[in-house]
Amino acid sequence: MREIKIFGKIGRGLKRTGKAIKTALRPLMFIKRMDRYIIAKFIGTYFFAIALIISISIVFDVNENLTKFSNYHAPLRAIVFDYYANFVPYFANLFSPLFVFIAVIFFTSKLAGNSEIIAMLACGMSFKRLLRPYLISALLIAVLNFYLGSYVIPKGNIIRQNFESQYKNKKKITTANNVQLQVDKGVIAFIQQYDDRTKTGYGFSLDKFENKKLVSHMTASVIQYDTISDSRYHWRCTNYKIRSLKGMREHIKSGSKIDTMIVMEPMDLVFSKGQQETFTSPELLRYISKQQDRGSSNVVQYQVEYHKRIATCLASFILTIIGASLSSRKRKGGMGLYLGIGLALSFTYILLQTVSATFAINANTPPMLAAWIPNIIYFFIAYYCYKKAPN
Repeated sequence: MREIKIFGKIGRGLKRTGKAIKTALRPLMFIKRMDRYIIAKFIGTYFFAIALIISISIVFDVNENLTKFSNYHAPLRAIVFDYYANFVPYFANLFSPLFVFIAVIFFTSKLAGNSEIIAMLACGMSFKRLLRPYLISALLIAVLNFYLGSYVIPKGNIIRQNFESQYKNKKKITTANNVQLQVDKGVIAFIQQYDDRTKTGYGFSLDKFENKKLVSHMTASVIQYDTISDSRYHWRCTNYKIRSLKGMREHIKSGSKIDTMIVMEPMDLVFSKGQQETFTSPELLRYISKQQDRGSSNVVQYQVEYHKRIATCLASFILTIIGASLSSRKRKGGMGLYLGIGLALSFTYILLQTVSATFAINANTPPMLAAWIPNIIYFFIAYYCYKKAPN
């Protein structure tokens, strides 16, 4: 009899374990009908806010740039598919924290106004449990923003910036003077003048040092990047001269043309405004690492851009908590006041993000700290709002 009871307990334990494993393998079981209701409201309002505000932005942008498009004879197809098709996702992702905040404030105030949140809390639901669907929605938006901002939008930014330089601003930087950089350990390259349109440099020299002693000195009147080569770093030198130094002896080699591999590319020579926005996140990491190995100091804006992409995604959680905490209580007078507070906080967040990035570039603030300052400040605001929220 005792053995039967023991086996019965083991059987019940295995049954409970099986149920626990089955539940763990089905995470959607944790999403109840109320969660699906709030998630649908959140995501729907988020995309509605994007469609509304971006549509207004496009109207103002067309009105501002129509004269430029006409003066530079921009074709309609390029305006629609090269400019605005990439304009919309870029600004939608850039101001995603604003759209998240507006969506949360708007639909949560409607729920509170209809006494739906009061009913949820009156049934014994805690405010912490109420935030679960909000945070699930914020997670979906954050993942979407990170993927678009890190891999998709940078490719579209290349097309958009090329359009702007051709039909809108006509200010793209295509030349550089007196460029000096370390292309490899102990190898220093110098170009007196470089034209990015033809990928051609003039007055080129390449010095190689070993143990702080010059062992090779190469000069060329013209150097051109081979854009059709199968390999990277392929340059063609014209009217070259190579001086090899071995002790007191010197060997000179010269010729009209020579193909050589030099570890530099056209993007390393000309820096244009917004260039960091055209790199995917893996490309940003490789570029930052390469420039740091060369001893270049012109990598701060690239580091800020990399960290900002991550920080902006996590801002969805912080602003969601602030918005839900502000608008979840039913108040007389409607949601006007708290919608205004939400918009003010959103614009302050975007302003602080811009100011901190400027400080990182111009005031030697650590790039990682500059990108995360808005999130750090707003984390404490979110914590305060959460503590003051109805329970």
